[in-house]
Amino acid sequence: MQRVRFFVLMSGLVFAIIWLGGFITFHRLIRSYQPDETINTDAIVVLTGGRNRVAEAMRLYNKGLAKILIISGVGENITLDQLERENHVVVAHAPGQVILGNEATNTIENAIEVSEAIRRNNAASVRLVTSYYHMPRSAQEILAKNPDITIICHPVYSQNVSDKWWKRWGSFYLMASEYNKFMFVYLKNFAMKLKEGN
Repeated sequence: MQRVRFFVLMSGLVFAIIWLGGFITFHRLIRSYQPDETINTDAIVVLTGGRNRVAEAMRLYNKGLAKILIISGVGENITLDQLERENHVVVAHAPGQVILGNEATNTIENAIEVSEAIRRNNAASVRLVTSYYHMPRSAQEILAKNPDITIICHPVYSQNVSDKWWKRWGSFYLMASEYNKFMFVYLKNFAMKLKEGN
């Protein structure tokens, strides 16, 4: 019985160390993105759900960094006019090329919705706009469905998420939850690649 307890304890300790190491690496990754507004892409893709995401995507689109703006997950019956009012931004650059996706309610559905718009518009490159902690998982989901596409990561930061996440339970929980979700997606996609290779 003591050996079993020791084995369980050591297994838990090893798992905790591996998880913590991965979590620290994840945090370094999401803080390392360097947005480059000199690069043009075929489309700008923004995933709704986080503060300042849509406003930032509209600003980049108005700057002429892409021919198409894809806003995924806006909800039913939401119009561009409403989004402009909510985000205090007017789309001045080719409003007719703004695509509103109103079916997605989570990241997986975002990737499906975005992929359909990408294919319909023959986009080979996209600038992905989402919260910085959400970026790795979002990019993984989109790349899994569009392996040949080029993604330029453009993170959005929020004052609601503390840089010192280890001092605030809410920020720590958000980061840890997102890390766990990312690892699940990463391992799922890795397993699918291995299966396809056999």
